[in-house]
Amino acid sequence: MKKTLFDKVWDTHVVDTIQDGPQVLYIDKHLIHEVTSPQAFNELEERQIPVFRPQQILATADHNTPTLDQHLPVKDELSRKQLAQLSKNCNKNNITLYELGHKYNGIVHVMAPELGITQPGMTMVCGDSHTSTHGAFGTIAFGIGTSQVAQVFASQCLLLSKPKSLRVSVNGKLKNGVLPKDVILYIISKLGTNSGTGYFCEYAGDVFEKMSMEGRMTVCNMSIEMGARGGMIAPDETTFEYVKDRQFAPKNEEFNKKVDYWKTLPSDEGAAFDKEYFFDAADIEPMVTYGTNPGMGIKISETIPVNNDPSFLKSLQYMNFEAGKSLINTPINFVFIGSCTNSRIEDFRVAANYVKGKHKAKNVTAWLVPGSKQVETQIIEEGLKDIFNAAGFELRQPGCSACLAMNDDKIPQNEYCVSTSNRNFEGRQGQGSRTILSSPLVAAVTAIEGKIIDITKQLN
Repeated sequence: MKKTLFDKVWDTHVVDTIQDGPQVLYIDKHLIHEVTSPQAFNELEERQIPVFRPQQILATADHNTPTLDQHLPVKDELSRKQLAQLSKNCNKNNITLYELGHKYNGIVHVMAPELGITQPGMTMVCGDSHTSTHGAFGTIAFGIGTSQVAQVFASQCLLLSKPKSLRVSVNGKLKNGVLPKDVILYIISKLGTNSGTGYFCEYAGDVFEKMSMEGRMTVCNMSIEMGARGGMIAPDETTFEYVKDRQFAPKNEEFNKKVDYWKTLPSDEGAAFDKEYFFDAADIEPMVTYGTNPGMGIKISETIPVNNDPSFLKSLQYMNFEAGKSLINTPINFVFIGSCTNSRIEDFRVAANYVKGKHKAKNVTAWLVPGSKQVETQIIEEGLKDIFNAAGFELRQPGCSACLAMNDDKIPQNEYCVSTSNRNFEGRQGQGSRTILSSPLVAAVTAIEGKIIDITKQLN
């Protein structure tokens, strides 16, 4: 029987099947952070259940962490308590933790791949919806709730119903200035935020085959924003080269054996999917969102569509935008380049390449937040920090930062922020804040101009 990539990975991890019901799935790697793990640790303690396989768990501090003065005690009391509790729980249960300031610390979905912990053919979970990022490696990776975090602690398994399969194929040549973020924002704008509900999505076609691993991670990261359980891209030479020689990757002969297995994972020719969508790369342009969910996106050169649905009108009211109008020349005071979607070295290279020799607009506060200590080091070593400093951008320390209002980096009420993060919900970046999602290139251009401009004219 011909199998999809998803089938191959899922089927090799099934421990047991409940008759005519869900399956017990073994989990290779469990990633945790300070926000969704304390309740799960408490549950185990109350029931006197030990952590079953602590060596399969990796912890990092990222959501509540400040991005300035990380060497000083954390000012916010709740954040400080959560970080202290994470340290205590990890010490008690022999779990590896990369605390604030550690050379491997960073956003969970940035530091795990760059350390070689994420590998093709694995099952990975985290109490965080954007765990789908790791699917870029041909990995079944998805976010779980706190009760499921406890389940994995106790058994290294999860009781799950197998999702259906969906494939999105994009073929052709991308235009100048169209980045992976634009590709996924375009797909979500066309399919909607519920199109993937109940499915695991595989991305196929030459556009994804030509993408770097960083680009593939950006795409898979946002699978959750179209309602999918996760997203996957078949492993290939690009994947193997990325994983090779990383800190925790297999070495020498063991690596070669792994690659032989990883090469068997791509979907079989003629494997059936429950749903398929096809797009032409030539139709995609730099994208921006105008509403309060990631599906409300348009090409930067387009106007906001007309729609009389009450929820649509409520969204436009919140954003203070009008149907039929363009976003071009909208003044922007905040720009954020960071988050688990776009805080890898490639994202900062794109931004630095554009801002070199320019200076940000006077009205703009521009925050650059690397996804990990390693990315921060690369930014400095490659001389990008000097370029950003000269352009008036503020390089901060690693963390989730202004992606979500759980730390000090909040966008003020009624202010627009052009952001490379993944969600533009009401108040996502701070109470009353207004988020416009974009690629790192569009964000960098906006910071320089102090407003949204049609960059397609510059590029072509």
